[in-house]
Amino acid sequence: MDVKERTFQKQPTIFLNKKSQAVKTRERAERYTRNVGLGFKTPKDAVEGTYIDKKCPFTGNVSIRGRILTGVVIKNKMTRTIVIRRDYLHYVRKYNRFEKRHKNISAHCSPCFR
Repeated sequence: MDVKERTFQKQPTIFLNKKSQAVKTRERAERYTRNVGLGFKTPKDAVEGTYIDKKCPFTGNVSIRGRILTGVVIKNKMTRTIVIRRDYLHYVRKYNRFEKRHKNISAHCSPCFR
């Protein structure tokens, strides 16, 4: 497990202290995953992985809402954070032309996408 946090990591929706013998004989621990909708399939790493991420839309407590933004990933040096470049055209009325502009946006990247 590739965990950099020093505290005990667990999903808040899974109870770990069951007394029955069925849990001890099971090979794989229970894992909370969900279908986020909007045409996104739950990645295989989210279902079978061992990472704990409270900001993951598939295993955490975050809902997808608002616009779905697209762009090009230009940096992924931060822990679980990527920098996305969004290019767009801005209209200049005086010259009746468009000019290229861009914005860099920081976004959370769940370990299931790495």
